[in-house]
Order: sequence, then C-alpha cells, then structure tokens
Amino acid sequence: KDANGAVAGGPMHYILLGMGEKWRPLAIFFALAGVLVALLGIGTFTQVNSITESIQNTAQVDPAITALILSIFVGIAVFGGLKSISKVSTAVVPFMAIVYILGTLTVILFNIEKIPATLALIFTSAFSPTAAVGGFAGASIRMAIQNGVARGVFSNESGLGSAPIAAAAAKTNEPVEQGLISMTGTFIDTLIICTLTGLTILVTGVWSGDLNGVALTQSAFSTVFSHFGPALLTIFLVLFAFTTILGWNYYGERCFEFLFGVRFIWLYRVVFVVMVLLGGFIELDMVWIIADIVNALMALPNLIALLVLSPVVIAETKKYFKH
Repeated sequence: KDANGAVAGGPMHYILLGMGEKWRPLAIFFALAGVLVALLGIGTFTQVNSITESIQNTAQVDPAITALILSIFVGIAVFGGLKSISKVSTAVVPFMAIVYILGTLTVILFNIEKIPATLALIFTSAFSPTAAVGGFAGASIRMAIQNGVARGVFSNESGLGSAPIAAAAAKTNEPVEQGLISMTGTFIDTLIICTLTGLTILVTGVWSGDLNGVALTQSAFSTVFSHFGPALLTIFLVLFAFTTILGWNYYGERCFEFLFGVRFIWLYRVVFVVMVLLGGFIELDMVWIIADIVNALMALPNLIALLVLSPVVIAETKKYFKH
C-alpha cells in the first residue's frame, strides 16, 4: 500500500519484487512509459479524439468545445469531486456493451447475404496487396500485420501491463484466478466487439468511402437505424471513452506515484486534465502515431518481465489447477 493506504501494484512492482533490485531501472522505465501512455496515448488523446469526432459528426459541435467540457468533467472526477460520475459511467458500461453488440448483430443480419463475400474480402486483402480506398487505402501484408498488432494492443492492452495495475487492487487470495478473469477482457474486446464492428463496417460497404475513425461505424449504423443509430452510438462511445480516460488516469497515477511518491499526485492530475483538453486539437493521424510509440515503450519492459518471470507464472498456474 502507498502512503495514503491505497493498494499499489503493477509491472513496476513485480519487476522489483520478482526480479530483484538490479532490475530497478527497468521498473522505472516502465513507470515512465506508463505515465506517457496515460498522458499522451490511450489515456487521453485517442479517447478525446474519438469523442470529439463522434459528437461533431452527430451534433456538429466544435471539437474544441467538446474537449473543454470533457476536460471539466474529467477534472471534477479525478480531483475527487462528484465521484458518482465515474460510478454511474462504470455501472452502465456492461449494459452499453450488450446493446452495442446487439446493434452490430442487427446491422449484420440486415446484410447477411454479404457475409461470404465479406469474409473472402478479409482473407484476400490480408494476404495480398489491394487497391482499396478510404480507411483501407494502401493495404498490404506488412501494413495488415503492423496495424493489426498496433490496434490489437489498443483494443485490449495485452502486454502493456495496465491490467495488472488494476488487478492488484482486487480483493482475492488467488492471483491465478484474478489473471483468468482479466483475460476475459481480451476475448470480449477484440474477438467479439472488434470483430463485430469490423464486419458491420464491411458488410455495409462504408469502408470503401472517404471516412475514417468512428465515422465509419456511425455511417454503418445509419444504414439500418437511420439518424437514431449514429446518435445512440455517440452516447455509447462517449461513456466508453470517458470510463477509459478515468481508468487510465488511475494507471498513470500509480506509475507516477512509483516514481515520485504521493506528494505530487496533484501535479500529475493537473497535467492529465490539460492533456484531455489538448486532445481535441490534434489530428487523427498524429494521435495514432503518438499512441503507437508510447504503447511500444510501455510494452517493452513489461514483456521482458513476463519472460523472466514466466517460470513463476507457470508454477502458480499448475498449483492452482491442482486444487
């Protein structure tokens, strides 16, 4: 626990406790990278950009205004005021996920006859160059792998080391059990939600236009749900992204605390809120470039730790399943 009595955990701690003091530089590197991801990557820019773009497409609100309002709500939440904001948002996320899945399935069912051709398109485009347009322009095997890995990490954060920070706060006597629970996030995020989203975009044909980002999904939903679809999708996206922002504020705080202690947490929170505000002014391409770079910096030390500590993980897993 930290000086405030809060549980602190994550890769920076299991690097030190599991690998020894000589690995402290690696733990520090991870914590620094974690702060960067929280401030410049998944925690702020990508989420804010998605929110501002979605609201602009749906309600024609200036991104700067949306970013300002969002930063105010984030500031209220992270500085301890109106904690009900984060509690309510977190409570409705599972419900929203179910409704979103049902929405994508509805769109797919309305275009069920296009599924065979869509699946064929996915495989042929993945293993051969294509002259596709819009968000798929210039696709190739190399780009498919590169973007697939990058977006996969963004989707489920596998290998980044963020999940252990949250899992450390869980009340459980079985670390393996907590690990298994954490693994379900990857299955739900990527194999279910992302697959359904991709199919929705492809079967509706909106991928071949000039749209990018969240506008693709909004356009796909509008083919079945008219104006109601994009509006509902915007509400879902705002709440999804808002809870992600708050979650990454927590991850960043734990990393910052490891480096500088709890005394200057207020400074981190101020910078975090400022980054949320700035996220509304950065172009989509730059957002992804920054996110990919800081994600790689965070994943590297954690993957090293996972390799070194893998015998411990294997031993604990075998012990758990023998019970």
